[in-house]
Amino acid sequence: MDVTSALDAPCTPEQLFHWIDNLALYPSWLEIVKRAVATQGADGDAGPAWAVDLRARLGPLARSKRLRMVRTKCDAPSVVRFERVELDGRSHSPWVLEAGVEETSDGSRLTMHLHYGGSRFGSPLERLLRDEIARSRPRLLALIAGG
Repeated sequence: MDVTSALDAPCTPEQLFHWIDNLALYPSWLEIVKRAVATQGADGDAGPAWAVDLRARLGPLARSKRLRMVRTKCDAPSVVRFERVELDGRSHSPWVLEAGVEETSDGSRLTMHLHYGGSRFGSPLERLLRDEIARSRPRLLALIAGG
């Protein structure tokens, strides 16, 4: 599954980047991220790590998923990338979130791309994610406006 979404914001790239380069801030604007807590890094991590709890309702069922995400790239204020890096020695489906910020004539544009390499959740997850992205836009814009 690959989902890409964009948002135009009336702010500088630095102001927008502040809300996307630290996963601990995502629960304040992205409802599907219930919790994101900085966690101990491990040898070989490219950057800081977070324990991320995702939770979504699909019809009558609620689904939860805990991921260990590592920031593997950070070129502030333009690009940040997070990748799933588990420490249990097992093989896991990849989760990759990459966000880019560019300056526009009216402020900034955020483009986010999520790649999930598993097949467990399929098209219902993609539909749910697209709906959540639409609901998250006003929350993120309000946070940016509030400083």
